[in-house]
Amino acid sequence: MSFEFPLSFKFKIGTLSNDFVITDSQNNTVSYVRQKMFKLKEDIMCYSNESKQTLLYRIKANKWLDFSATYSFFNGEDKELGKVARKGAVSLWKATYVVLNAENTNEFTIREEKPWVKVLDALVSQIPIVGIFTGYMLNPSYLVTNEQNEPIMRFKKDSSFFGRKFSLHELKEVDENAQERIVLSLMMMILLERRRG
Repeated sequence: MSFEFPLSFKFKIGTLSNDFVITDSQNNTVSYVRQKMFKLKEDIMCYSNESKQTLLYRIKANKWLDFSATYSFFNGEDKELGKVARKGAVSLWKATYVVLNAENTNEFTIREEKPWVKVLDALVSQIPIVGIFTGYMLNPSYLVTNEQNEPIMRFKKDSSFFGRKFSLHELKEVDENAQERIVLSLMMMILLERRRG
């Protein structure tokens, strides 16, 4: 699948599942992503739209909820496309994920650009009334780099109430399959990072 960048990720509010919609630069729906809550093993469904009639992708964890789990991507025909793995020890301070292709080779790295923003966000959000507005003031960003450490994409939290909007900007062109793996990796990453706070 080819994408028209930038992409916008917008979380829904008031549902029991962790749902968000991805739209492209023309405001066309790219995917409706649904994460069922209270599952011991992650199983994320990515549909073509909110009607949930066409399954585009599925993201499955290799083990029960775990700090260093690997998450595999499958298309609608259940063919594996690649994986994303969180680097456990590094992620305590600075979120770091590795994107692997279908041959299990490291392809890209996703790193949090300014980890202190997340720490400050967590602290300020505990202050009554003021905490409500952290979504407008403190917005972390993540850089996707290739194996030569060249920036490929930037994923950032946009200023929004409840911190529910994110955007993905392309910095360097990559092929459609690589785009697909990066977008799927960021889908999984943002669900994990939101749960961490």
